[in-house]
Amino acid sequence: MTTSSLCIAVLGIGMMGDPMARRLRQAGHEVHAWNRTRSKAEPLAAMGIAVHSTPADAVRRADIVVSLLESGPVVEQVLFQNGAAQAMRPGTLFIDMASIQPREARDHAARLGEIGISHLDAPVSGGTVGAENGTLAIMAGGRTEDFARAQSVFSALGRATHVGPHGSGQLTKLANQMIVGITIGAVAEALLFAAKGGADMAKVREAIQGGFADSRILQLHGQRMVSRDFAPKGRMAVQLKDMRNALATAHEIGFDAPVTALFEALYADGVEHGLGELDHSGLFVELASRNAMQ
Repeated sequence: MTTSSLCIAVLGIGMMGDPMARRLRQAGHEVHAWNRTRSKAEPLAAMGIAVHSTPADAVRRADIVVSLLESGPVVEQVLFQNGAAQAMRPGTLFIDMASIQPREARDHAARLGEIGISHLDAPVSGGTVGAENGTLAIMAGGRTEDFARAQSVFSALGRATHVGPHGSGQLTKLANQMIVGITIGAVAEALLFAAKGGADMAKVREAIQGGFADSRILQLHGQRMVSRDFAPKGRMAVQLKDMRNALATAHEIGFDAPVTALFEALYADGVEHGLGELDHSGLFVELASRNAMQ
């Protein structure tokens, strides 16, 4: 261990949690891991990461606990029903890097604060590739001093920005997902429109790169559409969850989000039609079907 190493627990060893736990270990930290299905975490032991059978056991000695769980209710269950919060020492910093609703993040922060545990909501963008390469965009909400304390974790994982008080990280992630989901739809509809009129979809994508319509979505997801490669990097079902969380939050704060509402309905139709396990660029398939295109 390096002299600046910390004891870090990672809860949730999935597509994101696995590479992030590995990067934290490679950065010289002592890492403890827990996953509901223990077998998914077992390969981490070969790196010297301690794998535990319960979340409470994983967090007992931790200076910082990183959560990468599925949803707000799952985070609440692991923290307050499965004993993780009670097992943390006072002064521990809990960093929730899952994508949940802002009101859930604020609730968790308040309840943890009552027992002397600090909290940051710090969801990420960049997918599994960003997690593996340490290039994630990290959006953190919480106290300035806790953000400063988290830098040893964030520096191993990507670029972090403090965006405001508790819940602000989740608001930022929802804004991110609104832009991603809507832009995927715009790219898919435009490419299909061009193809329906007789143009070469691949050449259309090539032609508009570099202009005002260019974007990471056009470059990456547009290529998946041209190649019909919808192996999941971020699933349609997860994109739908994010759109619904955005609409629920918009309702709470009195914000009209008609564009997001339209795309929530489109993703919902795609999931209902059996596309939920495709990459979120698979919205292309739903729009193609509506236009009787293969």
